[in-house]
Amino acid sequence: MQLRYNFRVYPNADQCTDLARAFGCSRVVYNDALRARETARAQGEAFPKTGELSTRLITQAKGTEERSWLGEVCSVILQQSLRDLDTAYRNFFASLKGKRKGPKVGRPRFKSRKDHRQSIRFTANARWKITDQGKLWLPKVGEVKVKWSRALPSAPSTVTVIKDAAGRYFASFVVETDDTPLRESADDVGIDLGLGHFAVLSDGTKVSNPRFLRRAEKKLRKAQKDLSRKREGSNNRARARVKVARARAGVADARREFHHQLSTRIVRENQAVFVEELCVKGLGRTRLAKSVHDAGWSAFVGMLEYKAQRYGRTFVKVGRFLPSSQTCSVCWVVDGPKPLHVRTWTCSGCATVHDRDVNASRVVLAAGRKLAPGREAES
Repeated sequence: MQLRYNFRVYPNADQCTDLARAFGCSRVVYNDALRARETARAQGEAFPKTGELSTRLITQAKGTEERSWLGEVCSVILQQSLRDLDTAYRNFFASLKGKRKGPKVGRPRFKSRKDHRQSIRFTANARWKITDQGKLWLPKVGEVKVKWSRALPSAPSTVTVIKDAAGRYFASFVVETDDTPLRESADDVGIDLGLGHFAVLSDGTKVSNPRFLRRAEKKLRKAQKDLSRKREGSNNRARARVKVARARAGVADARREFHHQLSTRIVRENQAVFVEELCVKGLGRTRLAKSVHDAGWSAFVGMLEYKAQRYGRTFVKVGRFLPSSQTCSVCWVVDGPKPLHVRTWTCSGCATVHDRDVNASRVVLAAGRKLAPGREAES
């Protein structure tokens, strides 16, 4: 399995300048290649091949006066920008033909120096390395200080340097990891995701919804109000924009940390994890949209899925049309729909009093066991 490991890096002032130059050169080559292909398409000609673009836009361009500064950065990152364009076109055409799952992918667009996220990628050909002192050496940048939060499980072949909207720098490594099955557990768990409680487990555990965005709204509102009062193009506006980006990054980081901690605990304690598949895109168009996006259900379910695969656990998504809130988990009578304000109800078949969310999680557990091979016998 391939996993991405991100680490915060702290370049000094000169290294920030070198990275900014590298971001700019990579962006220019990407835009030049995109312009060349779009021009060829408009004129009814065949798309230029990547090798031809590399020769014309990198090798030959370095010898011209207007593009001579391309030689000031590592050539590997310029080649990688052409590969990124190839990937963007492949995804676009695959989406047009219906071969790519998920939402439709648009046509590749030109990059701007004002884009909030900048990135460059160094492959093994660039001969980057991690020094004995724990620093990241990058060609034509130097040794960059890294905050190592954990050890890499294997030697990475590439590193991507990212600058986010908040002005923070990250080194991103994609490494191969072996599946490490945990000791087998006798427990299974069904999970009902919600807004009142972020998650309710079939054993009765209720996990509170932290509501990170709601808690930070006052601070965000003030930062955005300050931004709106700054003149377009001014340095004050640029500084105010960074303050807004940092406030939003803090919310996103706190939410991601919460998801990681909860998903890891659930996967470690249970042999099988069952969760109801939710239509987040549809719920995001309702009056509950802000709360739905604040919860981040999709990211949490994605973490459960890959961690279950890595640690040898069973993971099953139960269909979204399962009437989990209407079905009695004791006698399986479908008792009909109930308004959201009804949190407890009495089954008309067996007279059992149910907590709405706990009952739903137990229905998800039973439905998931029927879909998981080898788990149905335990229900």
